[in-house]
Amino acid sequence: MKINTYKNYVFQWVLVFILMPFAGIAQEHKTQLHIIDASSQKPIIGAAYQYGNEKGISDADGIIIISFNKDNTLYLSHVSYGKWQLSGNELAAAIKNGKIERNEEFITMQPVTILGLKPNSNENDKLDIKQPDRLAHDAGYVLSKNAAISGIRKSGSYGFDPVLRGFKYDQLNIVIDGAQSATAACPNRMDPPTSQVSINMMDRVEILKGPHSLRYGSSFGGTINFISVAPDFSSNEGLYGRASTTYETNGSSIRSEGKLGYRNSKYDLNVYGAWSQGNDYTDGEGVAIPSSFLRGSFGTSLGIQLNKNQEVIVSATRNVARNTDFPALQMDLRSDDTWLLNAKHKINFSGRNLQSWNTTVYTTLVNHVMDNLSKELFPRMLNAVTDANTQNYGARTEGLWKISKGSLYLGADYKVERADGYRTRELLMGPMAGTTLTDNIWQKSNISKTAGFGEYHLTLGSNNLVFSGRVEVNTAKANDAAPEFTTVNPETEITQVNPSLSIGGIHNFNNSLSAGLWLGRAQRSGSITERYINFLPVGLDPYEMVGTPDIKPEINNQADLNLGYKTPDTAIKLSLFASYLQNYISSEIDPALAPRMPSSPGVRRFINIDQALMSGFELTWNQQLFAGLTHQLSMAYTYGQNLESDQPLSEIAPMDMRYTISGSYVNGKLVPEASVRYVLKQDRISPEFGETETPSFTLVDASVNYKISKVLSATIGAQNIFDAAYYEHLNRSVPGTSPRPIYAPGRNFFASLLVNFQ
Repeated sequence: MKINTYKNYVFQWVLVFILMPFAGIAQEHKTQLHIIDASSQKPIIGAAYQYGNEKGISDADGIIIISFNKDNTLYLSHVSYGKWQLSGNELAAAIKNGKIERNEEFITMQPVTILGLKPNSNENDKLDIKQPDRLAHDAGYVLSKNAAISGIRKSGSYGFDPVLRGFKYDQLNIVIDGAQSATAACPNRMDPPTSQVSINMMDRVEILKGPHSLRYGSSFGGTINFISVAPDFSSNEGLYGRASTTYETNGSSIRSEGKLGYRNSKYDLNVYGAWSQGNDYTDGEGVAIPSSFLRGSFGTSLGIQLNKNQEVIVSATRNVARNTDFPALQMDLRSDDTWLLNAKHKINFSGRNLQSWNTTVYTTLVNHVMDNLSKELFPRMLNAVTDANTQNYGARTEGLWKISKGSLYLGADYKVERADGYRTRELLMGPMAGTTLTDNIWQKSNISKTAGFGEYHLTLGSNNLVFSGRVEVNTAKANDAAPEFTTVNPETEITQVNPSLSIGGIHNFNNSLSAGLWLGRAQRSGSITERYINFLPVGLDPYEMVGTPDIKPEINNQADLNLGYKTPDTAIKLSLFASYLQNYISSEIDPALAPRMPSSPGVRRFINIDQALMSGFELTWNQQLFAGLTHQLSMAYTYGQNLESDQPLSEIAPMDMRYTISGSYVNGKLVPEASVRYVLKQDRISPEFGETETPSFTLVDASVNYKISKVLSATIGAQNIFDAAYYEHLNRSVPGTSPRPIYAPGRNFFASLLVNFQ
């Protein structure tokens, strides 16, 4: 008996010694990870994961346990956070930190493109924007990096007005953090809303395509949502910041930006600024293009964590612009001064259906002065100065509820736009020489929008469904209507109700393949320009334009089909859309009206077109190659047709194709990149608006980025290497006896430097 006991004892210890190394190996590879919300730092409960042969869901603390293998990819999904994946290297970095952070991304189920503005963005989720682009003084330029977005340009260097799938101006909802916006004070939109965005302080840009995401405003053709960098309440108290600068040879442009802050676990305070200026550049034919500009932006942001569930963020930004050339317009920008003020409150709840509540209040004040005093006019018939201003103020509040297998957003918003301004004309020639005339351009007009909205997300097996709705009451009024305007439009006050609705969903066939279908109907009332502009040439041709206060709301009935394929090395996405437009807002020449300026050929009135059609597609393909290489192919095309006149719609960009190949070497410190862009000829034009055909062109760019140290990196590169002479289809023409479009810059070399201590 004792012998048997002794044998068993010895056998057990031998077994322990034999198995101990294997147990140690197994324990070494077992890894515990916390999956948490990037904003609230709370655990994400019920996130499904698959890692090789392992799968399961995160527990009440957001924890998953896996056996690490660098050759495997971790796939995760959650109803509130979408689907994402981590490669072996990304997972190794997450294991080092002990956590996986994820922002709520309901919008990923909808037609959307996300532009990441941080250098360390996850390339699987975002399209990186390189360091020179983060120094851009105009957010419209940054948006043009996406093939689906083109821009209306009246200046060579400033005020690029975005066009998405043929939708432009107020057909696009452009907001900061889902709420704040700006209204152009210049009737010709020298200062579009994107020009007021401090792009260096943005974390990312969400481009929500179509009339499907209705939470952030009237998303008629799409929403462009600039998301600010969130405060970092860190236990590592101390200073942080960065500074960067770049120089361009063509135009001798200098751009600089920086940020300095102090943070701890209770607050995050920072100040930031940007300064850019440049001179005339030369195009590919050696012609000097008037494009001088000066732009500055300064601000501060304070985030306060009231307790573990509440935070308050207040910010103030001051934008200035001076002496900026607009060769395609009758005037140049003399000064533009803008204030953007914002306050946000967020509270998170636990143990109840109500998960969070967010409230934002804001105001935007724009003062804009322009004149023709520096224009070379022969003969100079008059001196003209316009002083205009706009105000935006409003509020937005929204709650999030978790209901069974779904999530519900409910909220309301209120927004007021006001515009005021006068043009002063000093006559220098003719029988009225010495006379000064004043034109009431905006008529102290205002538009108020009061709306309620809701959005419900539901997961049913492999299907994710989204239902969106919005009802908006739109009231417009001219408080100082001019006599010449009331002669044409006796009634200047009107109220309209605009309902919008969208339904769609995505089906996941497996971890790689998905398909989504979206149907939406959005209704939009006319803008301040479309209703109240008072005999000014603000369109594509030199005709003066007069608003129509009672113009009918235009309606967009749109379908989107999205197909996606994604593996650890490849991502392909195809987006198709078709938009049937009713009461499309356009303009027509009214021979019964006389222009205010003798140099104008006539007057256009804003009208509704019964039917119009826009359709097209976007395709992107990202792939990791061999030897540290990655390449990307993207293309976009839009077709626009006036079904009433059977003519092409005006200002539709041609097909745009882009190819980029980049490498990553020396542990990611060395990143070379080369890109080719080919734009087809645009021969689908609208002669009614004076459009002409635009020839095709090809561009080649190259750059090299090197991280010199932990805090210092540098980039050098060349744009338009072969000095192509070209212009975009949406570039306006410089007036004269032989009008010439604004040609883009010729060959340009640049160098930039970044110092970053986070």
